[in-house]
Amino acid sequence: MPAAAPASAPAPAAGPRTLFDKLWDSHVMVDFGDGSALLHVDRHLLHDLGGPPAFKELEQRGLPVRSAELTFSTPDHVVSSAPDRTGSPHEWARQLIDGLRDGSKSRAIRLFDVNQPGNGIVHVIGPELGLTLPGALVLCGDSHTSTHGALGALAWGVGASEITHILATQAIVQKKPLRMRITIDGELQPGVEAKDLSLAIIAKLGAAAGTGYAVEYAGPVIERMEMPGRLTLCNMSIEMGARSGMIAPDAITFDWVKGRPFAPSRELWEQALADWRQLPTDPGARFDREERIDASAIRPQITRGTSPEQAIALDARIPDPAQAAGADAAAAIAQALEYMGLAAGQPIAGTRIDRVFIGSCTNSRLEDLRAAAAVVHGRKVAAHVTAWVVPGSEDVRRAAEREGLDQVYREAGFEWRSPGCSLCVGANGELVAPGQRCVSTSNRNFVGRQGPGARTHLASPVVAAACAIAGRIVDRVPAGGTA
Repeated sequence: MPAAAPASAPAPAAGPRTLFDKLWDSHVMVDFGDGSALLHVDRHLLHDLGGPPAFKELEQRGLPVRSAELTFSTPDHVVSSAPDRTGSPHEWARQLIDGLRDGSKSRAIRLFDVNQPGNGIVHVIGPELGLTLPGALVLCGDSHTSTHGALGALAWGVGASEITHILATQAIVQKKPLRMRITIDGELQPGVEAKDLSLAIIAKLGAAAGTGYAVEYAGPVIERMEMPGRLTLCNMSIEMGARSGMIAPDAITFDWVKGRPFAPSRELWEQALADWRQLPTDPGARFDREERIDASAIRPQITRGTSPEQAIALDARIPDPAQAAGADAAAAIAQALEYMGLAAGQPIAGTRIDRVFIGSCTNSRLEDLRAAAAVVHGRKVAAHVTAWVVPGSEDVRRAAEREGLDQVYREAGFEWRSPGCSLCVGANGELVAPGQRCVSTSNRNFVGRQGPGARTHLASPVVAAACAIAGRIVDRVPAGGTA
């Protein structure tokens, strides 16, 4: 169970409240009266980039960890995804991994180490282990911490100094953001997944639309969406500038959480359920901004530029800078096309590719791997394409292998790798070569994200799988390619 807010926390505001306001109010330790507050942190997640420097600073300042039992660590960013890995072949990465191991052990922090059950990308293992729970405040030194909001948690990424502060105090000072609700009506069409929905939302609203906001996703599409899709959607919230993304907990959430290793059990489960059922936004609660999206009009998406907002349908043509609204928009399109090596007015479909990456904290869960495997089953990766599948966690890898998914991928010509961030971030020596074009299920495609000069097209797992088989960007999702 998440730790309760201290008894000194102020009473919640009267009247209907949003999900965000309920979670914020329940974690306030001190309200500073200027829009900011000291908040209690229920779960603090560490990885190999942020953990070791924070441990070093604690040691230099002579500070102990305040609540080691609420902190969990895992190597993910710099570990190799090679099948026989034990860490990394690079000395600088080994130092970070060892620093996380040693710092966690000496401070009694639970470590999910390489190749051990529970290890994996921090935003995959949090939900799958039951570390992330409805109502909790979950923080991590990584921008895609917004993922955890899919379970009705309040979650965002923190900076280096904040990691140290949380370790020492189990609290954080934060300015309260504005609240936005995105209501998604209609229904997703065949072949359209949560990744397509997120890209379409960002393309419509813009990469800065969420700046200063905590975003709640609502509406009939969300109510029907299973947890893996919700995790993908909340993961991508940061790509439109939002502080956090969240979805109200419901029966789908409770079914997902029940029985997981760190979830409440027995009589505590019933107590937790009673609390969690009070979390959804009250009827009549006001948001600072409201947006509506018609999901029925969305087709499978792929990015054509160097920002997630530069996404188009698979069967669309690349936009012409001359048709852009304003000089700045025209310049942005032109610069992106030059970097990506694309021509205005041409179909995006048919563009030759070199790499395919199925993985990352956005799309590496078991359900993602199943959906992509349905596309590649009985087919072969194009001879000129190098295609990788990197499961999001050790538990996902083992479950996929029990189902034979690894064999489906291997027989098709994919490389079946070990869990980690891998080609998403390029912080581990695993890179797309300069000038190579990669269709990736990751979350970011800015210049150099997957390596200097790499050209990245963001897409869903089924689109990425179809592109690997075709050797080019496809114009549709093939039969059998829906999750």
